[in-house]
Amino acid sequence: MIRTPLRPLARILQARAKGENPDAIERENIRLRGEETRDRARLRAEGRLLMMGLMFLGAFVAVGLRMGSLAATPPQEPQLSGGAEAIVAQRADITDRAGRVLATNLVTHALYAQPPMLVDPERTADKLVKIFPDLERDRLVKDFTGTRKFVWIKKKISPEQMQAVHDIGDPGLLFGPREMRLYPNGRLAAHILGGARFGAEGVSSAEILGVAGVEKAFDGWLRDPANHGAPLALSLDLTIQSAVEEILDGGMKLMNAKGAAAILMDVRSGEILAMASLPDFDPNDRPAPLAKGDASDSPLFNRAVQGVYELGSTFKIFAVAQAMQLGLVNPATMVPTKSPMVWGRFRIRDFHNYGAENSVTDIIVKSSNVGTARIVQMIGADRQRDFLRKMGFLEPTSVELVEAPTGRPIVPAKWSEISSMTIGYGHGLSASPLHLAAAYATIANGGRRVMPTLVHGKTAAPGEQVMDPIVARRALAMMRAVVARGTASFGEVAGYQVAGKTGSADKAKPSGGYYDDKVIATFASVFPVTDPKYVLVLTLDEPSENSGSEPRRTAGWTAVPVAAEVIRRVAPLLGLRPEAGPDEMEGIQLVKKDG
Repeated sequence: MIRTPLRPLARILQARAKGENPDAIERENIRLRGEETRDRARLRAEGRLLMMGLMFLGAFVAVGLRMGSLAATPPQEPQLSGGAEAIVAQRADITDRAGRVLATNLVTHALYAQPPMLVDPERTADKLVKIFPDLERDRLVKDFTGTRKFVWIKKKISPEQMQAVHDIGDPGLLFGPREMRLYPNGRLAAHILGGARFGAEGVSSAEILGVAGVEKAFDGWLRDPANHGAPLALSLDLTIQSAVEEILDGGMKLMNAKGAAAILMDVRSGEILAMASLPDFDPNDRPAPLAKGDASDSPLFNRAVQGVYELGSTFKIFAVAQAMQLGLVNPATMVPTKSPMVWGRFRIRDFHNYGAENSVTDIIVKSSNVGTARIVQMIGADRQRDFLRKMGFLEPTSVELVEAPTGRPIVPAKWSEISSMTIGYGHGLSASPLHLAAAYATIANGGRRVMPTLVHGKTAAPGEQVMDPIVARRALAMMRAVVARGTASFGEVAGYQVAGKTGSADKAKPSGGYYDDKVIATFASVFPVTDPKYVLVLTLDEPSENSGSEPRRTAGWTAVPVAAEVIRRVAPLLGLRPEAGPDEMEGIQLVKKDG
């Protein structure tokens, strides 16, 4: 900054020349310099005050905006900060094919205690035991009076129990919100749904994990937030499932059976509309697995998928279908059936003496072991094994259940000629009822293999064409004859032409050999045979029909009547209209209406 001198020489000289006092010039310059300094100070102060005012204004505006934002935000409980990952508690619903809920989540609460905050630990323990009789008082008192800072009491409680705990009034008892898995239909479809449990747990939430069935098979999908809560739609029909389970339960008790299983499947898509296994359980209170003994005695055992049995004469149709496919026989071909058939040290016998020879159709209708063994001899062991592999009998089913891999078929270590003959009529190879249902669906849909599925609307590539459609139709015609005039005559359902095959296999002992008085009775059926749409496989474990003088255990007396009742009940529910057959048309005169 350039400063003006107080006594400028030029003005001083001029003043002296005029006779003026030079000191006046100095006093005037001092006055002007003071005024200039004062003005600069004032401007500087005003700038600072303006800046401070703007800063205070900005601060008040920011505080006001934040207060408004907080006022508009729903209140939330404060959360403790930590390095652990958040617990994902949300789990998608499971529905049937019509969108009806099979599994969902229910908001509930957990009960825990902070012992240092308890006012009267012993009194609180006494009150809790009255609300929850399964709790141990001494254990509670020990936990409440010890050194523990946190104690879980109940992982889930009802609203009524929550209110009762509130009434105790002890500040050391606290509640944590969480979701639990709920199965609103109780036992219905229990083996398919499986069940769930809590995984990682906190006071404010708990992780829900599948433990069996589709809950475990689709556990990752059901918990994936990327699905935005979309439900998992199963192929089951809740109404059909309920009817099948009700009839199966009644049939099992009527036939004095130890257990039972049933599968209803669409023959083209492979979608399972109903699958039942008895005895069953409630997935809301899933029992513990058996620690010892036979696993099949547990209600958790899924007989339809995990139950691997010799399925008896239901296998005979596969031998006949393969022989027709190879051009070795046709339905009218006569085959020797003299019983017993001797092969080395082995003897193959029929249940009755069916004569020296029978047609291929009658071998199926009468269920001749000898005739089937003769047909298998024509086929050969290698070709039989390859055909059964194509039908899916040498590997576990691909159904979407975590238990499916455990249902691996049991095949002979050496596929010899005698093994192939016994396998032809259903002994020596063990498979699950689901394997059988898928194989019968292959015949029913014209010979194209289908893969069983529990997912509704699942698209899959067409399966392999295992047999010619003409061969499949001929096999169906034979199975229709089994119901019309053979071992499954009790399977006839008015209005719905049923085709099927019975199978009664001696039950294997765990230690080896077979029981003399215990069988696995199976009926595999297709309906309506005029336009095959559905397969029903029904199995009874150790049935005994005792209305006569002697117990009757064969499938024709046990499994077939129960299956017929299932078809009679569910066919209208499936939208199938009854058709009047020749018997129903008798005595009805058709009249042509004029005009």
